Amino acid sequence: MITSAGILLYRRAPALEVFIAHMGGPFWARKDAGAWSIPKGEYDAATEDAWDAATREFREELGVAPPDAHVLDLGAFTVTSGKRLAVFAQDGTDWGPGPFEFGEFELEWPPRSGKLQSFPEVDRAEWATTDAARLRLVKGQVPILDVLQRLV
Repeated sequence: MITSAGILLYRRAPALEVFIAHMGGPFWARKDAGAWSIPKGEYDAATEDAWDAATREFREELGVAPPDAHVLDLGAFTVTSGKRLAVFAQDGTDWGPGPFEFGEFELEWPPRSGKLQSFPEVDRAEWATTDAARLRLVKGQVPILDVLQRLV
């Protein structure tokens, strides 16, 4: 099974908000609903700890470090793709990331053109209320919000 790990930042301002990222690349460019994700990525559970992978992926996708804050383990979720996603939450109330430097990936684009192009893994990231995030997150990540709301 493929494993991923990610960090979901939250804050109360005054409603509960979460920090989510819009997926980059041509497939997601004109979509909003169901086109956002928590910062996350794959890792090899045999050689890397889930928390270490989550912090590494946060830095790779956003180009900034997560806050130095208490970590809540929200658990592991089986998402729509069949991957197992370990999710950690941190209070991002006082987090001031500065400018983002989004990581990139290569993709043959246009399809079957033989041309590789670079695209950002994430093209923007922002705070959203949990109600807004329910509409924007990819379907398989929505249950993560329920767990976060129960714990904070």
